[in-house]
Amino acid sequence: MATRERDRDCDLELLIPVAGGVSGNGASKASSPSPSLPPTISHNSGREAFSKVIRSWASKKFMTGCVILLPMAITFFVTWGFISFIDGFFSPIYNQLGINIFGLGFVTSITFIFLVGIFMSSWLGASVLTLGEWFIKKMPLVSYIYAASKQISAAISPDQSSNAFKEVAIIRHPRIGEYAFGFITSTVILQHSVGEEQLCCVYVPSNHLYIGDIFLISSNDILRPNLSVREGIEIVISGGLSIPQILTTVDAQATPSGRTGKFGASIV
Repeated sequence: MATRERDRDCDLELLIPVAGGVSGNGASKASSPSPSLPPTISHNSGREAFSKVIRSWASKKFMTGCVILLPMAITFFVTWGFISFIDGFFSPIYNQLGINIFGLGFVTSITFIFLVGIFMSSWLGASVLTLGEWFIKKMPLVSYIYAASKQISAAISPDQSSNAFKEVAIIRHPRIGEYAFGFITSTVILQHSVGEEQLCCVYVPSNHLYIGDIFLISSNDILRPNLSVREGIEIVISGGLSIPQILTTVDAQATPSGRTGKFGASIV
């Protein structure tokens, strides 16, 4: 009888959990500390952040140095190549004479070019040039090369009376709100049933100065900025880097307040 009561008490203890044990387990779980990162991992993350900052700073400074030194290097190599090329015309003559002075051929070439410019500016030089061009134009292939080279050189010639770019022009192209930079080369008269209309032949370069498109546009639809032809050529060659921040048209100088042109844009 005593054995049965003892077994019954054991069964009740197994079915009913003890409160102290539960509260003790809960307290132990609540009071257990949160897991923390090992010191090695936190040290490695700080080192990686510091290395990223150093790499970013070094890359920025390196690119700054490249941006500053690249134009200088290009200018140096182009100038050195130009001097070596010009020096090569007369340096073989000095080498045959036993005179080995670098730069003497360059000075001689520059002096020769200067004397040619003086001679060709005279009446006798112009006659000789005309005779030489007459012979060149008789040659089948050489005549085309000479004509194209002469047009390019005439575009940057200081003689404004030469058959070259007349003015810098800004036209609306290809649609409203967009403008193209070009040069006025000549003017033509368009005859139709209504009457006559004067058009300007505008050359718009698409690949530096050697390739481009030709547009016939009314002179009233052309904006003429206050830029010389040489400044316009520099803008085209530099890809627009040397363009002024403010462009002023020639006709707008008399009206400082500005007006609205046919292009739908405010003209300064």
